[in-house]
Amino acid sequence: MGLFRSKKRRGRKDRIEPRLFSGRERRDESARKPKRRRTLFGSLFRFAFTVALWGAFGLAGLFGYIWFSLNQNGLLQIPAREPGIMVLASDGTALAEQGAFFGDEARLRDLPDYVPNALIAIEDRRFRSHFGVDPIGLMRAVYTNYRSGRVVQGGSTLTQQLAKNLFLNPERTIQRKLQEVVLAVWLETRFTKDEILQLYLNRVYYGSGATGIEKAAQAYYKKSASDLTLMEAATMAGVLKAPTNYNPLAHPEDSAQRARLVLQSMVDAGFVTDQEARDAIDQPATVKASDYVPATQYIVDWVNEQLPELVKTYDQSIIIETTIDPELQATAEKSLRKRLNEEGSKVKATQGALVVMDGLGAIKAMVGGKSYKRSQFNRVTKAKRQPGSAFKPFLYLAAVEQGYGPDSVEVDEPVKIGNWEPENYKHKYLGQVTLEKALALSLNTVAAKLISYIGPQSVVATARRLGITSELGADVSIALGTSEVTLLELTGAFAPFANNGYPVMPYAIRRVVTRDGQVLYERKGEGYAQAITDFDLGAMNRMMRAVVSYGTGKKAQFGNFEIAGKTGTSQDYRDAWFIGYTADLIAGVWIGNDDNSPTAKVTGGSIPAEVWKDVMVLAHRDLTPRPLPGNEDAGAADLTTISQVEPGAGGDATAPDDASDGFFNGIGSLFGQKSKNEAPRNRKRQTAFERLQHSRDNR
Repeated sequence: MGLFRSKKRRGRKDRIEPRLFSGRERRDESARKPKRRRTLFGSLFRFAFTVALWGAFGLAGLFGYIWFSLNQNGLLQIPAREPGIMVLASDGTALAEQGAFFGDEARLRDLPDYVPNALIAIEDRRFRSHFGVDPIGLMRAVYTNYRSGRVVQGGSTLTQQLAKNLFLNPERTIQRKLQEVVLAVWLETRFTKDEILQLYLNRVYYGSGATGIEKAAQAYYKKSASDLTLMEAATMAGVLKAPTNYNPLAHPEDSAQRARLVLQSMVDAGFVTDQEARDAIDQPATVKASDYVPATQYIVDWVNEQLPELVKTYDQSIIIETTIDPELQATAEKSLRKRLNEEGSKVKATQGALVVMDGLGAIKAMVGGKSYKRSQFNRVTKAKRQPGSAFKPFLYLAAVEQGYGPDSVEVDEPVKIGNWEPENYKHKYLGQVTLEKALALSLNTVAAKLISYIGPQSVVATARRLGITSELGADVSIALGTSEVTLLELTGAFAPFANNGYPVMPYAIRRVVTRDGQVLYERKGEGYAQAITDFDLGAMNRMMRAVVSYGTGKKAQFGNFEIAGKTGTSQDYRDAWFIGYTADLIAGVWIGNDDNSPTAKVTGGSIPAEVWKDVMVLAHRDLTPRPLPGNEDAGAADLTTISQVEPGAGGDATAPDDASDGFFNGIGSLFGQKSKNEAPRNRKRQTAFERLQHSRDNR
C-alpha cells in the first residue's frame, strides 16, 4: 500500500508538476511582457542598422565604381609641373624664368595670412573642417538654386575644384561631378589642408595668361605674391569666380566691387576686422597695365628653339647661361626704338633689328624688332632680305685673293654686262678711282666690273667660307647683294674681318646645367681654320676703314677706335643696313618694313649707322682702342687701271653720300670674258691666295 501510495503520490506529483510549471511559465510570460517592447526597439535598430550597412555597401560600391571609372594611369600621383627654365645673362642676372623653376612658385609659409584666407572666405568658408566635400554648403547651394530656378551657386569645395583642375576635364556631367567628389576625398586623405591650399594657389588660372598666384601678382601688380596688400589679395581671390569678367586690367570697376565682397566675407568669417576691411578699401589696388615686353624675349625665344638640339631630355629644372650683356641689351633696344619713334614716320620706316657679337661669335645683344609685344617675329634670325652693298666685302675679298688691292684703279662709268646695267646713286660717276675709294663710296659700276673679271662663283664661295648659309644666286647681280640673307648670318660673316680671319658660328647659349649643377651642355670651340690670310685681311680692313672714315658710313665714327664696316641699301630703298666692327665687337643693324615696301630713301649710312654708333659707344666704354688685324702693307702698290667691260661714257662727278644698290634695268648672265689688259697679279698676294686655297682643300 505504502508502496502503491508512494507511487500514487509520485504520479500525482507528476501530474501536478506540469501545473506548477505552467504557473511559472505564466509568471515568466508576464515578466517578459516589458521585454517584448525592447524587442520592437531592437527590431527598429536592427532595421536601421541594416539599411545603414547596405547604404554603406552601396556607397562603397558607388565609390569603387566611380574610382575605377577614372583613368588609373598615374591617378595616385599629382601631375608634375613641367621642369622650369631659368635663362641667365652673362653677369648671372635673370633674363627670364619659364614654368615652375622652383616647383610651386608661391609657398604658403611665405604668403601673408590674408592671401589664403581671402580665398577661403569667398570660395569655401568651412575648408578647414570638412573632409573634401561640404554637405552643408552643398545643401545650401541646392536650395538656393531651387529657389532661384537657375544655377546661381555652386557647392564645390576648394578641394573639389583642385581635383577638377588636376585630374578632370571641364565637361558638366553627373559622372564627372561624382569623380570630382571621389578625388576630393582622396586628396584630403593624401595631403594636409595647407598642402591642398598651396597646390590650389599655384595651379588655378587668374586670367591674363597667368596660372598661379605668383604669376598673377606679377601680371597685375608687378610684384611678388608675398608682397600683396590686403586689397590686392582680395582682388586676386575675387578674380577666380570669372577670370575674364573680374579681370582688374580689363574690368576694373567689376573687379573692385567683387574685391569688396571678398573683404566683407573675410569680416564675416573673422579673418579681418571691420576696420581692417575699411582701411583696405581706402587703399585701392591699382593694377599696373603695360604693353611693354622687353626685347630680351626675342633672345629667350631663340634660345628655346635651339634647346632641343643641345639638350635632348631633362626631368628637372634647368639653368641656361647665355652670353647676353644686360646693359648693352637694354641700350640696343632703347636706341632702336628711339630712332624709329623719332625718325621712322618721316622716312616711312617702321621696323628694325640689331645684333652685337664678339670676335668669337658670342652674342652680346639682340633686338628682333621695334616691339616684341606687337610682333614676336625675330628679324635678326628669321627675316631674309637683300643686303645690297653690305654684301660687297665678299666680292672685294674674292678680288683681293685673286690679285687686286686697295690701290688698284678702275674707271667709274656707266657699264653694261649683257642686259644688266647697274647704276650709281643719283647716276653720278667719278671716273678713275681706286678700289678703296670705290668700296668706301659704294660705287656699283666698279663692283659690276670686278665680278665680271673674277666670276660670281668665286664670290659665292668666299661668302660661304665666311659664314653665309642662305641660298645665293650665281649670277653677276650677286655683286650688289641681290640674294637674301638674315642679319645674323651677315653680321657673323663680318666677324673674320675683326678676329684675324676666323669664321664663327654665332651663339648665345654658353652652358646648360640642372638645378643641382649637372652640366647638360657646354659650348666648345668651333675649331674653324683661318679663312683670310693676314695680307688679304690687311687689304680688306684698309678699304673698310675708309667706308667709315670718309665714305658712306661716316656717321658711325666715335672716339679713337679703328672702325670698319659697310653700308647697304637694297633696290628702291626697301632695306637699309650697316654692318660695322672694331677689334673687339661686331654689330649689324637693319631698318625697313615688314611688308617689303620702300622707305623714303633711308640708306645704310643714316639711321642704321646712327643706331650702330649709339650701341657701340656704350659697348666700348671700358675698352682700350686696338688696331684692326691684318698686314698694314697690304695693297700698297699696283695703280694699273683695271680694264672695263662694255664701258660707257665716263666723267667727273661729286661723290655721293651713299650709293644705292640695285637700280636695275634687267639682270643678265655672266659672259665670263676678261680684259686683255687686266692688272697683273701681285705675286705675293697670289702666293698667299694659293696657300689659302690649299688650306681649304685640306680642311
